[in-house]
Amino acid sequence: MKKWTRFFYQPCLPLGRNGERVTGGKEHIALSRKAAAEGMVLLKNEQKLLPLPNGSRVALFGKGCVDYVKGGGGSGDVTVEYVRSLLAGMRCKAQEGRTEIYEPLAAFYEREVEKQYAEGIVPGMTEEPEVPADLLAGAKAFTDTAIISICRFSGENWDRTVEQEEGSENTISEFQQTEADLLSRAAKVFEKGDFYLSAAEQRMVSLVTENFGRVIVVMNVGGVVDSAWFKDNENIQAVLMAWQGGMEGGLAAADLLFGDETPSGRLVDTFAGRLADYPSSYNFHDSEKYVEYTEDIYVGYRYFETIPGAAEKVNYPFGYGLSYTEFEIEHNRASMTEDGIEVLCTVTNTGDRPGREVVQLYVSAPQGRLGKPAKELKAYAKTRLLQPGEMQAVNLTAPLASLASYDDLGKVQKSAYVLEKGEYILWLGKNVRDAVKLPFTGSIPEDLVVEQLSPKCVPNMLKERMLSDGTMETLPTDPDSVRISEWDSAHTGLRYPDTIGRKGAMWLDGPAYRQFSEVADGTCTLEAFMDQLSVDDMIQLLCGHSNTGVANTFGFGDLPDYGVPNVMTADGPAGLRIRPECGVNTTAFPCATLLACTWDPKLVEEVGAAGAEEVVENNIGVWLTPAMNIHRSPLCGRNFEYYSEDPLIAGKTGAAMVRGIQSKHVAASVKHFACNNKETCRFESDSRVSERALREIYLKGFEIVVKESDPWTIMSSYNILNGQRDSENKDLLTGILREEWGFKGMVTTDWWNHAEQYLEIIAGNDVKMGCGYPERVKAAWEEGKVTEEEIRVCAKRVLEMILKVG
Repeated sequence: MKKWTRFFYQPCLPLGRNGERVTGGKEHIALSRKAAAEGMVLLKNEQKLLPLPNGSRVALFGKGCVDYVKGGGGSGDVTVEYVRSLLAGMRCKAQEGRTEIYEPLAAFYEREVEKQYAEGIVPGMTEEPEVPADLLAGAKAFTDTAIISICRFSGENWDRTVEQEEGSENTISEFQQTEADLLSRAAKVFEKGDFYLSAAEQRMVSLVTENFGRVIVVMNVGGVVDSAWFKDNENIQAVLMAWQGGMEGGLAAADLLFGDETPSGRLVDTFAGRLADYPSSYNFHDSEKYVEYTEDIYVGYRYFETIPGAAEKVNYPFGYGLSYTEFEIEHNRASMTEDGIEVLCTVTNTGDRPGREVVQLYVSAPQGRLGKPAKELKAYAKTRLLQPGEMQAVNLTAPLASLASYDDLGKVQKSAYVLEKGEYILWLGKNVRDAVKLPFTGSIPEDLVVEQLSPKCVPNMLKERMLSDGTMETLPTDPDSVRISEWDSAHTGLRYPDTIGRKGAMWLDGPAYRQFSEVADGTCTLEAFMDQLSVDDMIQLLCGHSNTGVANTFGFGDLPDYGVPNVMTADGPAGLRIRPECGVNTTAFPCATLLACTWDPKLVEEVGAAGAEEVVENNIGVWLTPAMNIHRSPLCGRNFEYYSEDPLIAGKTGAAMVRGIQSKHVAASVKHFACNNKETCRFESDSRVSERALREIYLKGFEIVVKESDPWTIMSSYNILNGQRDSENKDLLTGILREEWGFKGMVTTDWWNHAEQYLEIIAGNDVKMGCGYPERVKAAWEEGKVTEEEIRVCAKRVLEMILKVG
């Protein structure tokens, strides 16, 4: 097939063996099930209740056993042939003769959930029904083993909400006074049934724990939720954090419950005792117009392992997860050179079941003048499946520059990454809390500047930030430097791209243009090809174009007279998103948080490649994934679509996804760049963050992806960053992304943002989606506000991207 044939003609040509379609096919669904099992995290297993022995009788409680949430809503949703709930997964085991289910109770939940669906309630938002007394008695007579399932749904464009809580003044009494001042407003609780259990769920849990001696909890959620209700409850012996596991998530959970798979997922977020314990909670909903990132670099475990009094607030630490077998990690050798740190160790399966272990390397840097987190993850590796008694050598490395901190105020060297003098302590283990201090300590004799940069995206309205001792540091402000462009009310509402009315070169009676295919085959240079384009032509390249085929998020390119195809885009990241009315079912893979919990980049790369095959088969060229934003707060409604609170995990996982996608000649679009950590009023909310936190936490994952996997596109985010819209921010898109990191690809906006397109072009944001405003750009060019060269530079990047796909 010739290059771009799928974009020009939309052929219905399957990619699978024997003419079969790979989209929503058996192999991809099997991969989804495998990935789901790899990322589910066993949090609790008292008395080794799990795995369940063959022949176990069980009673399933909670509407979540039927009302299964495969993933979040919005652009991350996927149209599928079926979704396998926990009940459906358990019935598969029953068909194998592995278990018996108390079916009268299961049928009750099926009727209740279907009734609510018929009333228009979406999956995951149903209410917990009261368990009839006769069914409770019947279940108790049938078995002593109960499985509780709790489900949660969240989605794009909305966040979790709060209301005042009474009697909460003691929640932070043990913190330092300055810390107490910061968190005094954190005495809030989230709506029951969101972060916390609903009243009906609480009654159901109490009913189960009072009547059954063996209780297992399966959590079908997209992110961090309350864990206090099961952590210290001795009547709940086992807890599986099953996340949102895609279309086969219920069966994957059943695989783990019965020991067909051994749990190997590890947490990529810290589970604290209460929502008020997260330093980002107190001001998350203070304003729809801004968010102040006052916790600075102390996000997630960096906060809980560092700030005095915070460690005791943790229920389950970052990196935590249990297995059905045991592992021993033996340190062999460690070194630190000018190239970086290296640790060699041996992992041995000392238990009686096959399993995989995750080895995690943390570093404690000297506090120095900048202040540092107590520990930071610098490298990790997951073993292969080790049989009982089997060993594997593991080599962990990290560049020396990765140990450096960014000095944004000039305490050591302004606008530079600095290694402060002192000892660098290495920790090796299974999670951040249980990691063991190694006998080796690295030393830096004098302060060392690793990279000298210049100020970028400097905050102008952030008044203070947290230091490593929990006190607050005052920051300089400059309200006059705020440059938020006004959103023209004439743009209100969604405008869709117009179809270009030209016929295309093969039907032209007028002048013959050089064709883009000549650039692809090397008979014409890109510069020569572009020389024939008018300003109007180039502006068209900077706008989104009409849908073709099954696409619904519009296309890039589309200059028919010149043979430039209209390359379709599609949403992600949990699978190829095609609207139901198109009649195409795709594969729903597990949510991003679960994939990150695998700690397995190779597996994530497989998922990326499989998803990209479905993209190709449906004649689409750009997949709008992965989503890379940090889990700053449990409140963000879109956390299911993002990876972790830690930028290394986010970066490595995202880089693997991009490699998999682009191995199939599909462009990945890494999003949302940057600091899109809140959905409420996301078009107009100003993320106020220090330059240090921006670079060390919120941009670091994107930087890793750019440098390790060379994504062909990046998507700028809706929000404002330190007083300037992200898509108009030249510091961000040109200064950092291109000049510092060496990004060579194309930047697109998120769809229908509130920015001015000619300002985006000047900043280095190449395309405005879903449509663009060519007439406004043309007027700006005629008025001298934007130059032809600036337009040409952006147009060239669009064409370079199209040359890579198809």
